Amino acid sequence: MNRISSQMHNMDTQYYLRKQEVRQNTLNNQIGSQSRIGSLRDDPIAAGHLVRYNSYLSRVNQFEKNAQTLADQFQIREGYVNQNLQIMQRVRELAVSGANGLNTEDDLKNMASEVNELLKELVQNANAVDADGNSLFAGTRTKNIAFDVSLGNVPGASEPLIESVQYNGNITLNKIEVDENQYMDVDNSGSRIFWAEPQRLMGSRDLTQWQASSDNSINLDGVEIKINRGDNIHAVIAKINDSGVAVKAALDPITNGLNLETTDAHQIWLEDKNGATLEELGYIKDKSQLPPYNLTGNVRSSGGSIFDTVIALRDSMLKGDTEAIGSRVLGSIDEGISNITTRLAKTGSDYERAQNNITRSQTTALNVTQLVSREGDIDFTKTITDMKMLELVNQATLSNAGRMYSTSLLNYMH
Repeated sequence: MNRISSQMHNMDTQYYLRKQEVRQNTLNNQIGSQSRIGSLRDDPIAAGHLVRYNSYLSRVNQFEKNAQTLADQFQIREGYVNQNLQIMQRVRELAVSGANGLNTEDDLKNMASEVNELLKELVQNANAVDADGNSLFAGTRTKNIAFDVSLGNVPGASEPLIESVQYNGNITLNKIEVDENQYMDVDNSGSRIFWAEPQRLMGSRDLTQWQASSDNSINLDGVEIKINRGDNIHAVIAKINDSGVAVKAALDPITNGLNLETTDAHQIWLEDKNGATLEELGYIKDKSQLPPYNLTGNVRSSGGSIFDTVIALRDSMLKGDTEAIGSRVLGSIDEGISNITTRLAKTGSDYERAQNNITRSQTTALNVTQLVSREGDIDFTKTITDMKMLELVNQATLSNAGRMYSTSLLNYMH
């Protein structure tokens, strides 16, 4: 039951005017922000969806940026690798020409000069950096020079020449997220890209009586292999062969030492992660030495990089050794060209995959943006219509109130 008083009409009028102003202010805020949700109370369910959609959209945009960065890096890297492939083709032409037996010693020395310049170009490309100054082929050690060069006196040369080229990076894969919990493995290891032949390591220590004294683990090409207490050399060989690493292990039938051979062209990376298994096997020095140059002097090694191959060609030309050029050196060059071609194809396929991820992220972002619009955006036509209706109601209310309270002070003057 409502009590009727002289103030009732005035209070009701003021209340509904304020209510209309609140609704007008809400619509104004929605038009200004282009969103129908100014606070959680406006639509709690839609607000929850909107937060999740915006979060996902932010991640999708980051995935697109990651894939675009990868695509740019692959494109730059492909250019340098392709240039080294062209250089190796020229090196092969010189090797074939130098092995025909028709050249004089002076001719071979002249060809050796060109081979030496091509070697410098190979090293320069392998040490290339991107726009940010990061090494392209040093693994994750992007602030290091990928390959260190050592100069020395070479028989037949009148000045110091490149004597050896050593890898200064690592083989760690860089994982880049390009979709929700989906990653691309980026292999920037120069010891794989610029390697020429499968590498073979031959140990000389007799391991027939060896047994692991404790539980430990080793790293082989970045893959951890667990060694259990009591394991003998045959168990270690079986675990290496079953690990999925591109390395096959065997027991040497003559020395009873451990032999390791890669199934593709790359440099073997050996490291004791826990314990000292590889040190006990006579393979590596103490842990103060870092791979891949931590092998002991008792381990014989064969197979080298494309730089080793070109150095061997140059030195054979300086010596006039056409037999070595036409057999061992030429075969190594062919293997190096084959490996670079394979790595170049891998870089090209990685680039295509990155481009596909860019396209998918762009499509996903468009779809999620539509969901965000559906949940949060205002309908301009409806909102403006509602705004005009409120203005009309407000004007009608003010007009009606003016007629209700038409008396003024003049009505009471005599």
